[in-house]
Order: sequence, then structure tokens, then C-alpha cells
Amino acid sequence: MGADDEQVTGGASRGLPVRAEDVLITSGGQGALSLLFRALAAPGAPVLVESPTYPGALSAARAAGLRPVPVPMDADGIRPDLLADAFAMTGARLLYCQPSCHNPTGTVLAPERRGQIVDVARAAGAFLVEDDYARHLGHGRPLPRPLIAGDRDGTVVHLASLTKPASLSLRIGALIARGPVLRRLRDMRFVDDFFTARPLQEAAVELLGSPSWDRHLRALSTALRERRAALADALAAELPGWRIAHHPSAGLHLWVELPPGLQDTAVAEAARAAGVLVNAGSRYFPAEPTAACLRLGFAATAGLAELREGVRRLAAIT
Repeated sequence: MGADDEQVTGGASRGLPVRAEDVLITSGGQGALSLLFRALAAPGAPVLVESPTYPGALSAARAAGLRPVPVPMDADGIRPDLLADAFAMTGARLLYCQPSCHNPTGTVLAPERRGQIVDVARAAGAFLVEDDYARHLGHGRPLPRPLIAGDRDGTVVHLASLTKPASLSLRIGALIARGPVLRRLRDMRFVDDFFTARPLQEAAVELLGSPSWDRHLRALSTALRERRAALADALAAELPGWRIAHHPSAGLHLWVELPPGLQDTAVAEAARAAGVLVNAGSRYFPAEPTAACLRLGFAATAGLAELREGVRRLAAIT
């Protein structure tokens, strides 16, 4: 793919002040995470992560020989004060976070904290990996601008992906970075697999440049908002003791805290036996879970009726 195509996929479509040479096309977001963790930290080094966090990132970090270290969150996202303490105590030089729509809680990092966590990472001499997977998965309200939009020092490495808003088979992602770190990423990518297949890149460029892309995103936004509301309403009616941690403004799931006495793994196993797939919350924690939680997806069902039926089955087994 040429430089102009890379800019369309990585920067121009998000309104970022990014040059084509700052963008590296990858085979989806997961492959990009694997590359980043191997490139930005040495085996045995700590990597700071929100707690809870995306288990695919934990797996990629551990596969690279890194030690995930949890940093607590609250309703406004990762706490800058505890982040600074974690950098000081561990000597970490890498932070992985999802500030625009946290997976699994759906939290959006508060405006007053967005610059603070970049400043904390910069002061520690660390890179901040910004996983912006939900940029195209909004529910109607605009998401805040990516952290990299205000970064002029190369602290932030931005990760984007088309896989979730387009198709699971369209394994296209992009890394945005500046300076020597991008050259290192390019060198490692060359060793791994040279480049992402050109037909996939061309399909991505054609998709993003089509008028139907904006129509698709609008329809997707409406569908996700309706499904989120339907799932939340069904939970309130059938399982009032299950607490929704946050009603997200983007993303594909709800994060639910279970009542005392229920174990997330036991509920997930019973749900599977009843024909309902949910994610046990314990796998999202890099250390000991703080509560018994479930992640409930609402994007893959056939419709709203199937979501309601799934909740009815959950109520029947608990």
C-alpha cells in the first residue's frame, strides 16, 4: 500500500494531524498489540494496564514476556495519581489503556484526566499505547478526540482497527507513532510477515472512501444504541440485583457486577449450558478480581428478541 493509502486508513479518517509516514498498516488490532509489546519493552519488564482490561492485551503482553501490573480505575477512568505511583514503584516504561471506550467497563476517560495521563507517562519516560478500537462503534454521542491528537512528543502510540465496525474477516489495523519507535516497528514487521496482504488493504481503502461507509456507521450506531438499551432494560426487569457498572456511549457490551454469592465462572458455565454465551469477568483482571462480574455482549445476536430471551435464560439459572 502506498503512503497516501496509509494516511487514509490511519489518520485522515479520524481527523488527526498525522503524516502518512507515521502510519504502519497491520493485520488487525490483535496483531498490532503483539508487535507493540515486543517492540516497546524487553522481556521481563512491567507493563501498566487498567484494571480490569482487555484479556487479549494481557495475553499478548505475557506472550512477549512482559508482566502486566494493574492500575485501579474509578467511574472517570484510570486514576492519574495511582498511575504516577505505579510508574515510580515499578520502573515501567509502557502503559496500555483504552481511554475512549474502555473494554470491559465502557468507561470514557474524563476530560480533565486525558492530558494528565499523557503527562504522567511522559514524565516517566514511558510510551502510552492508546487502543482506540471503539472509534467507529459509537452509540450516537461523539467520542472525545484520541489522546494522540494532542501529543507532540511521541509519547502516545495509537492503535486503530477496522475489524469490528466492518467485518471480522477484514483484518486491517493501523499503528500511528513517531520517530525511532516507528522505525523499530517497521523493522520488526518486516521480519514477522513483510506486510498486510495488498487486496485487503485495497478493500479497506475502497470501503473508507465509499459514501456507503458513513451510511453504514450511522446504521451501526443506531443498532448498537437500540441493543444496548434493550439489554439494559431486560436486565432491570429480569435481574434487578445485577448492577450495570456503566451505560457506555460506544462499544459492544455491558459490564455487570453480580450480587453477593454468585461466582462469575459458575454463572458463565451455567449460561453456556443454557445456550447463552457470556464472558466471566475474572479473565479481564491482570491480578485478583475486585468483584464477581460478567461481560454481556449485545452485537452478535440476531435481534432484540434474542437479547431479551438470553436475559430470561440467565434469570432462570441464577
